[in-house]
Amino acid sequence: MSDALRLRFVFALLMSLVMTLLMSAWVTWLNIGLQADFLPRWRHAFLAAWPVAFCAVMLFAPRVQALSRGIVARIARPAPACQTCASGGAPAGTACSCSS
Repeated sequence: MSDALRLRFVFALLMSLVMTLLMSAWVTWLNIGLQADFLPRWRHAFLAAWPVAFCAVMLFAPRVQALSRGIVARIARPAPACQTCASGGAPAGTACSCSS
């Protein structure tokens, strides 16, 4: 197993564990409140949800990371000052009318 695949697997395992623990506890608490059978119901919800969460992270994490990179790159890139600059600049031998 390559290091990249091993890292992806461990990341998916840990991310799904943390998210499933938190979300199953939250939803169980919202549905039944803090009652005597809270822990057994939470455990049941967690065990039912964790395999699904693990598969979802394995399948979607690379796409979400790529989408995140694209969004961050677009946010970090300043917008061009004018239409001429946006289209690649003024023709050879002429200057753009903007201040950049």
